[in-house]
Amino acid sequence: MRHLTVHTMETAPEASRPLLEGAKRKNGFIPNLLGVLAEAPAALEAYISVSDLLAKSSLTAAERETVLIAASIRNGCDYCVAAHSTIARMQKVPEEVIEALGEERPIPDPRLEALRRFTETLVEKRGWASEQEVRTFLDAGFSRSQVLEVVLGVTLKTLSNYTNNLVDTPLDKAFAGAQRVPKAG
Repeated sequence: MRHLTVHTMETAPEASRPLLEGAKRKNGFIPNLLGVLAEAPAALEAYISVSDLLAKSSLTAAERETVLIAASIRNGCDYCVAAHSTIARMQKVPEEVIEALGEERPIPDPRLEALRRFTETLVEKRGWASEQEVRTFLDAGFSRSQVLEVVLGVTLKTLSNYTNNLVDTPLDKAFAGAQRVPKAG
């Protein structure tokens, strides 16, 4: 691990402790990512708040996890790919969708595939999607507001992916079964 610590309830700054307590109640444990983010209470609160806001979006659970996994893959964050693959399974996202995402191959569901491709475009082009790329996304049945909800998901993953990549956050046991072998080349 580099630069930062994975905090526990005992070592976290005082301002982070109530947030970690809430995460422990919700998840049954404190994910290592949140332990790292606890170093900066504002960063921890931002992650939790943006995550809660994304959950309130019009995107379905499968759509949210598609955004979060696709962005994490493009950002090279194996921690978040494993975590969100686990969460996707808990939310009953079809296994064929989770496998396609992890293997970086087309998703059999055309709508989710359009979402995956649009998310990748936003990450790779840093938001500079062309009119045609946005039109293709909208033509797949998504709304203009969902364009911004995808940006919200990418925002969430930028915070967590960059943190995990900076720190090399150790994978929690709860997510270990969802580790993937990154695509060669």
